[in-house]
Amino acid sequence: MHTPPAAPMPPARPAVPGDAGGITRLRSALILSRPLDAHWLTHCTDDLAGRLLPGGDARAFVVDAPGGGLASCALALLNRVLPAPRYPRGTAARIQVVATDPAFRRRGCATDALGSLLARLERDGVTLYELYAHDGSAPFYARLGFTADPALMRRTWFPADAGAAVSGGGS
Repeated sequence: MHTPPAAPMPPARPAVPGDAGGITRLRSALILSRPLDAHWLTHCTDDLAGRLLPGGDARAFVVDAPGGGLASCALALLNRVLPAPRYPRGTAARIQVVATDPAFRRRGCATDALGSLLARLERDGVTLYELYAHDGSAPFYARLGFTADPALMRRTWFPADAGAAVSGGGS
């Protein structure tokens, strides 16, 4: 039996604050080790919506799903670093999320979203990029010019009242 080819996906477009919920849901379902609960979904959505406003530190591109919602997204958060010859504007981007709903994989959605995001960041003068890639996705990022850096390290610190600060509890 012959399966007809899937309909072409719409092109990636710049994300707007109204896309924050879809980006947050894709991140929660496909990126994080444990999905976020309703409280954290709301908190992250509200935070990201503000950061996607003009002048904010978030840049994202999304691919709309044909039936509504998002098929894919690529999100970067900008931060200032001290300028150096290889990053003269002193702006770095951490690619925070690249995710595609499983129903839309292998259709170029992530490539389109991330490629559009990188082009935008390059126009903005970003020359330093960071991301975390699990072993399965490393070849995808390598095709886009990312290389492994054995010197990059990470530390996560959990203050005793970290959850209380967001939920309104604590002293």
